[in-house]
Amino acid sequence: MSRWIERIVKEFPSELSRLWIVHDPNDVLLDEQILASLRGRGFEVLPFEDSVAFRTDYEERYRAAWDRGESGPSEALVLHLRNGVVDELPWDYLREGRRISLSLADLFPKLSYGVVRQIGTEHLEVLFDAQSKHAAQTLGDAGTKDFILTHIFGVSPYLISRPEALWRELLRLHLSDRVLPPVLAIHVASVLEGQGAFTDLLLDKLFSSKVYFLRVVQDAWEQFLAPNGVKGSRAVDSARSDREAAPEIPFVHPDVRGLVDSMFLDGTLHPVAIEGRPLNMPDWAKVGIVEDPGALAKLVAEGASRLAGSLPGADASHRDWAQLSRRLGEVISRFHSLAPAQAEPIADKVLDLQKAADERFREWMTAHYADLPSLPAAKGPVMVHHVPRFLSLRRDAGEARVALLVFDGLAMNQWVQIRECLTQQAPELAFEENACFAWAPTLTSVSRQALFSGLKPREFANSIETTAQEPTLWSRFWQDHGLRANEVLYRKGIKRTEQLTEIETAIADPRIKAAGIVVDTVDEIVHGAVLGKRGIASQIASWCESGFVERLLGMLLVQDFHIYLTADHGNVDAVGIGRLNQGVATEHRGERVRTYRNETLAASTPGDIAAFRLDIAGLPADFLPLFASGRGAFVQKGEPIVAHGGISVEELVVPFLKVTHASSSK
Repeated sequence: MSRWIERIVKEFPSELSRLWIVHDPNDVLLDEQILASLRGRGFEVLPFEDSVAFRTDYEERYRAAWDRGESGPSEALVLHLRNGVVDELPWDYLREGRRISLSLADLFPKLSYGVVRQIGTEHLEVLFDAQSKHAAQTLGDAGTKDFILTHIFGVSPYLISRPEALWRELLRLHLSDRVLPPVLAIHVASVLEGQGAFTDLLLDKLFSSKVYFLRVVQDAWEQFLAPNGVKGSRAVDSARSDREAAPEIPFVHPDVRGLVDSMFLDGTLHPVAIEGRPLNMPDWAKVGIVEDPGALAKLVAEGASRLAGSLPGADASHRDWAQLSRRLGEVISRFHSLAPAQAEPIADKVLDLQKAADERFREWMTAHYADLPSLPAAKGPVMVHHVPRFLSLRRDAGEARVALLVFDGLAMNQWVQIRECLTQQAPELAFEENACFAWAPTLTSVSRQALFSGLKPREFANSIETTAQEPTLWSRFWQDHGLRANEVLYRKGIKRTEQLTEIETAIADPRIKAAGIVVDTVDEIVHGAVLGKRGIASQIASWCESGFVERLLGMLLVQDFHIYLTADHGNVDAVGIGRLNQGVATEHRGERVRTYRNETLAASTPGDIAAFRLDIAGLPADFLPLFASGRGAFVQKGEPIVAHGGISVEELVVPFLKVTHASSSK
């Protein structure tokens, strides 16, 4: 246990109380490793966001069990209060609970609180150690910024004087998926603005916005290739108003080209498809061009090997798995774009990567998935049921109209394919891409209902096997957050272009402030698939060419909606392991999961079926899932199928992104 975690958990002697009240305005407690440590000591943390929901949970699941002399779901419960005043909590909580206050000012006495509170809780553990070892005196704002840049991000702006040094640092940060918090990005920009070589660059955006940075580098790469007779197939974005041309990046410098090479291999940057042979192209630069399908196949194979060697481990954070899922999606999407003759020789390499990722992911999920529901949603949803709360926070921050597009069943690799199509068809669009976790089991009635309700599945136990309550739950959430019923829109079953006219009319109503729209096309394709996910890729390509997605996004942007796109679950290539012939024993039958209503039925699985039980915190007590092992499915043995419901990276980690005009992306 690290000194940081030990410092926090020592505040909770287990013998002192069963109910704890923690005032934690900066979400110090809501860290995966801290939550896991507390859970190991018998504590469960429950955010106090809705007094009615909290009381229901507390009374029914905890206090009633404790009053009967039982341990209940956990030995102790932590009421986590982020906003509000402790003394305004119900009197019985105050009477029974032991109070604790977690303050960054107390935890980091040598650093500026005003700066530390802006850097993100994921950095606090390393910062705590750095303060202990290197902070000899109390630092002001500027000193704290320099201290954090040095010890957390490894950046010293005072040593950056040449272009290759600047781009090396930027590429290093973004390759590891680490952007500077705005407070630090602005500080770096203020230091560098005196350098004549950097006067035309939007330095704070380059350091703080990955979407902006990647667009700059992608455009600069095509500009770099042009003298060699290479014309990019990814059109340079003409809608950008903040610059006339991409900056000149010193790609030939060894410190820069090595990092660029890695970004092409893992899919962060996209190689330029060309025709013919380029003139005088150095060998190192060929990773960023695709002369023929064979070159792309080599790129996929190299990317798969690199990714297989860097899979997150058991102690990884959810951010590590979100990043892995996006890179895996890039590799799979590229693989599916290959012709069969190019794909076949590397198919085993890609499949080995997928299986290795799933095996590692299952180990991680067993240890950490239970902590994800309690993580904060302010900077982005970690799980799909956080999405409504996040959208509400965005409305509070000034985004008056928000639209949630749920592409039912959309896996990460399929989003990559759609994004690439939109890059060609609608270069005025930009995408701020992230990922979040679906609810397991990854069934539509479980995960999509959580997505629209903002609730954990146990909180809609009565409707967990149907999606009929989604419109009511979506509307109820927004009415609980200040909107009227006529300001909320919900539509599902959208899959054909002719349906967009009705959507266009509905969103034109100026009263609508929150729109939820379910696009069913991908899920319909998946359930009708006979040629696996490669076949699905061909059908998605045809769908994209119809202009459906482009038109839907365009009409929402015209009506000034802030667009967020996600999915309720993904999908995976699976192979039959045998049918479960249990009569009416199973309540919910899926190809990758079966659910039961009592332990006796759940234990009735034949011994020759490769399946496993996994308790999922947040499910109703009488909703017991049985998962097919590996990439198996409960269908005829050996039958290939594309399915969902199980536990794999491709099913459980889904895209979450914001769609904007390129000229306004931050």
